[in-house]
Amino acid sequence: MPTPPTPGAPMRSLTEVNADIRALWQRSSGRLSPEGRREYERLLAECAAVVRGDVAEAA
Repeated sequence: MPTPPTPGAPMRSLTEVNADIRALWQRSSGRLSPEGRREYERLLAECAAVVRGDVAEAA
């Protein structure tokens, strides 16, 4: 289960989160370790939080 973003943490842009996802996959050569999988899930949860409506704050 993905870990939700930390409450009260500053919201990052979708571009920043996407860059971290791309970097993670590049570092892993397309095969995530268990730690990499957890990081990927955390980043996906962060991305979803931005898309879900928290992005309205940035608009």
